[in-house]
Amino acid sequence: MNFLTDDFLLHSDVARELYHGFAADEPILDYHCHLPPEQIAGNKQFRNLYEVWLAGDHYKWRAMRSNGVPEKYVTGDASDREKFLAYARTVPRTVRNPLYHWTHMELKRFFGITKLLNEETAEAIWEEANEKLATPELSTHGILKANRVAAVCTTDDPADPLPHHEAIAASGLPTKVYPTFRPDGALLVDQPEKLAEWVARLEKSSGVDCSDHAGFLTALDARHAAFHAAGGRLSDHGMETMFAEPCSDQEAARIYAAARAGQPATAQETAKFISHLMIYLGRLDAKREWTKQLHLGALRNVNSRMARQIGKDAGFDTIGSYQHAAPLARYLDALDATNELPRTILYNLNPADNYLFACMIGNFQDGSVAGKIQFGSGWWFLDQKEAMEWQMN
Repeated sequence: MNFLTDDFLLHSDVARELYHGFAADEPILDYHCHLPPEQIAGNKQFRNLYEVWLAGDHYKWRAMRSNGVPEKYVTGDASDREKFLAYARTVPRTVRNPLYHWTHMELKRFFGITKLLNEETAEAIWEEANEKLATPELSTHGILKANRVAAVCTTDDPADPLPHHEAIAASGLPTKVYPTFRPDGALLVDQPEKLAEWVARLEKSSGVDCSDHAGFLTALDARHAAFHAAGGRLSDHGMETMFAEPCSDQEAARIYAAARAGQPATAQETAKFISHLMIYLGRLDAKREWTKQLHLGALRNVNSRMARQIGKDAGFDTIGSYQHAAPLARYLDALDATNELPRTILYNLNPADNYLFACMIGNFQDGSVAGKIQFGSGWWFLDQKEAMEWQMN
């Protein structure tokens, strides 16, 4: 496979020296990912190439749909093999898309397969890869060890307990696996039924009565402490945009009580409640010297028909267009004003916001640590060569 030489994307002597001489043998420190901790805890052995490669991968799903593949062969009831063959027919159409590079790099790196994936080679690749997936080297632990993964930070709901992290810590796995505090469910005052379900789980995991707002905040603090005890040092929030509306403790408590009584918060009340809660959560991060991650700008589940048919996070999310500057500045300033701004990483999804985010991080550096506020790496639609270069520039 000519395009995947050892010098792929290394177009100068300096690039080759930096990569082969320094970067190639460095361990992986993955501080934001969505690897399922239960698979790591159980040292999962994947049954076939579909399960490890296509199940849950909405990048590939979007490409398949764009190539005219019926949903039956994407997320439907077709067999694993049939879904893989449908993807193989799609791959030749992805030339210049990062999927084409990723697909063949993964086949080469993990399976030693250097054939181009297409309709003619699919059957042979399916058989060869599945045979290798049955070996200990390609179990979950085997993959982590082979790739010198020193640490992984998974993304975890604070309403859920952490038994899988406890099991991983006791397993002797060289890779350290830590939970990341992702409390998106705590913000749902505009959706009382979903909030009630989430709070019920929070009460169970924290052991704290959340019938009033004070108890709700105490439960979040308790779960934050539990994540800290499990090695967690990161929080994460996936929001369309930042909110920074004035909201007193009493007003937040009133909005929470109404939502628990089944009354959906208005858009203005939701913005106020989220603003208040995000300040509280920022203070928790500062108290325990954590780093806060803000992933801003995704417009999610825009295809309502497919959301009803398949569910959320199925490949129907897109780049949003929001006015981030003023509310983000007010939020960071509100925490900084009381010297409670934690280390923070800002991720944007719209490339039009690159300069805004890159400039924003300079406003709240305080000399206490290098890079206290950082511009996050290219995220989601921007995690490909062109967009990474835009961002680095």
